Amino acid sequence: MKIFEQSNSLLNLLSEAISEGVVIVDESQNIVSVNNSLEAMFGFSSEELLGKHLNILIPKNIHSAHKKYVTDFVEQSDKRQMGHGRNLFGVHKSGKHIPVEAGLNPFKWDGKRYVMALVIDISIRKQQEEKIIQLNYELEGKIQKRTKELKLTVEELQTEIEKRKTAEKRIKSALKKEKELNELKTKFLSMVSHEFKTPLSGILTSTILLGKYKLTEQQDKRDKHLRTISEKVHYLNNILNDFLSIERLDTGKINYKPTTFKLSKIINEVVYNANMLLKRGQKISFPPEVDEYILTQDEKIMELCLSNLIHNAIKYSPEDTSIDIQVESNQKMLTIQVIDEGIGIPEDAQKHIFSRYFRAENAINDQGTGIGLNIVKGHLKNLGGKISFVSEENKGSTFTMSIPLVHQP
Repeated sequence: MKIFEQSNSLLNLLSEAISEGVVIVDESQNIVSVNNSLEAMFGFSSEELLGKHLNILIPKNIHSAHKKYVTDFVEQSDKRQMGHGRNLFGVHKSGKHIPVEAGLNPFKWDGKRYVMALVIDISIRKQQEEKIIQLNYELEGKIQKRTKELKLTVEELQTEIEKRKTAEKRIKSALKKEKELNELKTKFLSMVSHEFKTPLSGILTSTILLGKYKLTEQQDKRDKHLRTISEKVHYLNNILNDFLSIERLDTGKINYKPTTFKLSKIINEVVYNANMLLKRGQKISFPPEVDEYILTQDEKIMELCLSNLIHNAIKYSPEDTSIDIQVESNQKMLTIQVIDEGIGIPEDAQKHIFSRYFRAENAINDQGTGIGLNIVKGHLKNLGGKISFVSEENKGSTFTMSIPLVHQP
């Protein structure tokens, strides 16, 4: 320590020119010199520090580790930053720990080794770092909170968007259905007007003409107009029955009444009534063994379905053509085919043929409501059956209806 007391110029330089705290220790880590900055930093006077072990300025929990660290450092004799990457603390006279940085510089004096440490009090920096860390933590918390709030807002917006989309779809669907309904109403009124006006005009004309044929020899003319009236009334009656069937199908008010009967009964009835509608040269044929088929079904509905297919075959077939009825059966199902040589159904119209009020372009000029096949399909479905067809334009059609032999409620 004496060597440093003799070097006043060096001590003055350390005290006055260097703002960092300076402490010099010998090989035994005894303090041999300090400057004013270090005294102020740690609260000790130079008299309290000189000759004391460096541990006076070091926390007790690292005394042993620090001793080895300084010994190794002195032996290697190189300059370095102490505790790089670690938090270093010094001990104030009051016992308070002070965060510091220390740069170590080994040197020799008069053949002995010493280490000079430049010590910086980084309390303010640590406070600022901790404040920054705290601010970052708070900011991260705010970001997480805002992110969560934003996520909830986005989810609420998405939910609202989905609700609006659903509402829009419902409105569009309702508008579409209303438009379709209005179109159906318009088409229905137009069709009813046409289909009723034409036969009613024929009935009125024939009735007026009947009054003019009073002589006995004019009986054939009277008979002709009576047949016309009968046909027109029969046609109007069928239309009304179709409308009633649609209403019952739509409301589900149909009460099917199955009875046990022979198939020949309804075929004979349908063919008999259809004979009045045959064009010149047309004929209807069916197998003689139909009397063998017995089924338990709603007889009136079966007759309605078969009549519709036969009447269509007559209506859409030219003169001098055949309409053939074929029948097959297994243990559960009865299959009836109606085969004609008529105008057939255009390919692009076939997918709509069972739609209500639909009529193919090549059938527009013939009388018809476009509801018959729709009614047949509805009844057969309710009775556990089905209807299908194959058709080729200008060559004819084959309609096939299948129905259980025994009605299952």
